Amino acid sequence: MAATPSTAGAPEDARRRADFERQMLPYLDPLYRSALGMTRNPGDAEDLVQDTFLRAYQFFDQFQGGTNARAWLFKILTNLYINSYRKRTREPERVSYDEMEDFYLYNRLSHAGESGSPEDQVVRRVQVEAVEEAIGQLPDEYRDTVILADLNELSYQEISDILQIPIGTVRSRLSRGRRLVQKALWAYTEENPR
Repeated sequence: MAATPSTAGAPEDARRRADFERQMLPYLDPLYRSALGMTRNPGDAEDLVQDTFLRAYQFFDQFQGGTNARAWLFKILTNLYINSYRKRTREPERVSYDEMEDFYLYNRLSHAGESGSPEDQVVRRVQVEAVEEAIGQLPDEYRDTVILADLNELSYQEISDILQIPIGTVRSRLSRGRRLVQKALWAYTEENPR
């Protein structure tokens, strides 16, 4: 007896769904953290992740098994964010970097007269919420790069592929974004002494 049209694809659909879940679901939490950093709103972050997984499932047949599933999902997430969510917001804030010095936080801490390495001083003085807030206040192009590099530990090449920008631009944005985070963290430590 031949399979009916309604059940003919059921085993294939179940296998596809199982493959998708096995390969993609381990990245749910990192995707959500990135989406939250990008959108700065839990509801929008959930929607963005849902849209990412929907799009990934729709095009799962184009994903080549054995390749970097994490980078593929982050590329989808970032493209959806750029194409949909960012359009709803205002033009990103532009910042002058001529006045920004390298090693901003290090220089401030070395002049503060505290003992220990600057890294230890930062850890003692800065709360996780302050770091999240500092990253959240970055202009979009720097925030995206910092989130992908520092929170998700993607390589420069992966970030370049995801954001569709040259590696030199990734390095530049990451450097500037990190300096802005340092400046915001220093301001936090000044406003919130121990």
